[in-house]
Amino acid sequence: MSHPSPDARPSKASNPRAFFDVDIGGERVGRIVFELFADVVPKTAENFRALCTGEKGTGPTTGKPLHYKGCPFHRIIKQFMVQGGDFSNQNGTGGESIYGEKFEDENFHYQHDKPGLLSMANAGPGTNGSQFFITTVPTPHLDGKHVVFGQVIKGMGVVKILENVEVKGENPAKLCVIAECGELKEGDDWGITPQDGSGDVHPDFPEDSDIDLKDVDKIVAIAEDTKNIGNTFFKSQNWAMAAKKYSKSLRYVEASEAVAEEADKPKLKTVALTCILNIGACKLKLSDWQGAIESCSEALKIDPANTKALYRRAQGWQGIKDLDQALADLKKAHEIAPEDKAIQTETLKIKQKIKAQKEKEKAAYAKMFA
Repeated sequence: MSHPSPDARPSKASNPRAFFDVDIGGERVGRIVFELFADVVPKTAENFRALCTGEKGTGPTTGKPLHYKGCPFHRIIKQFMVQGGDFSNQNGTGGESIYGEKFEDENFHYQHDKPGLLSMANAGPGTNGSQFFITTVPTPHLDGKHVVFGQVIKGMGVVKILENVEVKGENPAKLCVIAECGELKEGDDWGITPQDGSGDVHPDFPEDSDIDLKDVDKIVAIAEDTKNIGNTFFKSQNWAMAAKKYSKSLRYVEASEAVAEEADKPKLKTVALTCILNIGACKLKLSDWQGAIESCSEALKIDPANTKALYRRAQGWQGIKDLDQALADLKKAHEIAPEDKAIQTETLKIKQKIKAQKEKEKAAYAKMFA
């Protein structure tokens, strides 16, 4: 008979803990910390733990190190799960367990009844190897077919980012990889606060923090601190790290907004708007024109008359060579702030570009029909 998965995280103090440090597109996203249910499925839990540490050497079947380090998440299905663990072929066709190529289903004690459960991928009964998946929603249709052997206790925000990575079919468009992994012993730091030397002391994801998200003043203080660290990175021209800190600040604000009283929401909106505008500025510096357009459009949903958002979005339109859209945004910005010299200068520049483009087209047509 199957049972509901544990509500407590961790469910048992003596159960082992393991971690993944996840990179997406070559950038560190964060750490996932797991509890392994050794009290219920000791053999399956031990397989995963040893594959995290790499302590078992080389696999006789694959000839590869029995180690998740460097292994990708090769399959991602939104509103379902993220899958990895094929350390040999890296595409879902390989891998092996520490017990040999395959091992039996230990038991189906726990149900797949919530997000953040760690379960064995398989190709039918008794075919467990090294591949696993993490649920992002309840998946009851997998009960009695796949062995639940652990749960995420910190870093569900990282799992959500993985879940939302752009895919081609079921394969992530960017490389999503387990950059580091291992076991966390009793007394070890779980490593969920940033280790980037910036002085940032808060977990990267609000769900990993012990702070009450309804305490809006506290959340605003954290968001402002994080935003200021982002400003320091921006001034030193580290645009990618600046964007990371602004995005983190925004995560805290949005998490609080979901549970805050209506009267407190304007305070959160003010910080959110600044962060979104700053992310847009970073995207421009990184020549991520589409990203800049999206950030500025998000800012304009909050404040439709925001000239900074219109001006920066115009720069994004220029980046993708859509000069008409750029001019339309600058026209709106000029109507709101007719004295703004930067808007006037940018408008003139765009008009000159449009004129030059038309003259070039005219010359090309003349040449064609000469």
